Amino acid sequence: MAAAPDPDHGWKFAQCFGDKGEVEEVTEADIISAVEFDHTGDYLATGDRGGRVVLFERNEGKKSCEYKFFTEFQSHEPEFDYLKSLEIEEKINKIRWCKRQNSAHFLLSTNDKTIKLWKVFEKSIKVVSENNLGDGGHPPPGALNKSSLKLPKLVHHDTITAAIPRKIYQNAHAYHINSISVNSDGQTYISTDDLRINLWNLDISDQSFNIVDIKPVNMEELTEVITMAEFHPKSCNTFAYSSSKGSIKLSDMRSAALCDQHAKVFEVEEDPQNKSFFSEIIASISDLKFSHDGRYILSRDYLTLKIWDMNMETRPVKVINVHDHVKSKLCDLYENDCIFDKFECTFSGDGSQVLSGSYSNFFHVYDLQQDNDILLQADKSAFKAKRAGSTKNKSVGNRKLSRREEYLNVDALDFSKKIMHASWHPREKTVALAATNNLFLFQG
Repeated sequence: MAAAPDPDHGWKFAQCFGDKGEVEEVTEADIISAVEFDHTGDYLATGDRGGRVVLFERNEGKKSCEYKFFTEFQSHEPEFDYLKSLEIEEKINKIRWCKRQNSAHFLLSTNDKTIKLWKVFEKSIKVVSENNLGDGGHPPPGALNKSSLKLPKLVHHDTITAAIPRKIYQNAHAYHINSISVNSDGQTYISTDDLRINLWNLDISDQSFNIVDIKPVNMEELTEVITMAEFHPKSCNTFAYSSSKGSIKLSDMRSAALCDQHAKVFEVEEDPQNKSFFSEIIASISDLKFSHDGRYILSRDYLTLKIWDMNMETRPVKVINVHDHVKSKLCDLYENDCIFDKFECTFSGDGSQVLSGSYSNFFHVYDLQQDNDILLQADKSAFKAKRAGSTKNKSVGNRKLSRREEYLNVDALDFSKKIMHASWHPREKTVALAATNNLFLFQG
């Protein structure tokens, strides 16, 4: 008798960092708000609402892709803007690694207003091993002579991992920063808020260039905001930005100093018959990513994932319905603000698969070649099942409810648990996901 097909297609839970017990109240500061692998996949960074950045490194002693704690530092502190009477949260909105030039690591982290370039490196602590003073700090009895004089010697005592802010880029955004993206030239990056995109040189913290500005003269005429911007992975002069109206605009910095005239625009015209009160909210793009070869753009709105070919603006090459089953609940989701949740999306290293999250800590891995939708769940039952070797399905009467049935049962979904932040290892089938205050790793 043939074995039943594996619904997980080889994907399995690998690791979980954070509080593994059932916690009634999660501390707000511990909720993870950013996840990012570096370019090698050997290091993984997370940022949380408490302004902390935690780095993990690959555990070389293990055959599988396993990570261990590397270091942690306080990246941002809560601030107060006295001119605007505005509290500035310490929450980390985005983390981006810079390409490694030497033994130190460099990464950018941002909250709503300030971007910091952090240098993380191993520092040797040295102590004086020989001196002319005794243990009490006084010279030994008897006069010191030439032969007994010692030159102080420094010897290695310990090695610590230190993190220092090399540059602080501030006062350039009037609105909240929603994304940062490092250029492929390794020298510049862009930062984006609701109405403007600024170009920075990594070495210059007191000057930036405004390259996109959609702010109207009269703010009452404002119809859309920028939700995200990303540099092309290969072409250092090209970047894309998305809007709350569901369009993606591709701009070329060679064409003009101010890139208000886009080179290409990717958008789906809405059918007037389907227009509703929620149309504009659910059309807003929450994330966009280029494939590693730069040929395709992946975007996520509230209900769908869309894949665009850079050479075809007329329509996306693929539309994947992620939240079709919650359409009937849009009123409730508007009431509890979940309709404004900003889910991220990501390509696999080879571009053959894409990932995005959903509610009740479910997430989807879509195999584009096989046209498979693999539904997985990053919750506490994952590692409990691994420990016990049991199945994760819940039973209804005498029959076990499949994971997909659980997912499609909208009334049973927990809208307070959601996978909004995820990153895919650049070379392997390993994904890192933030589930409230836990970091999950799954392997395919």
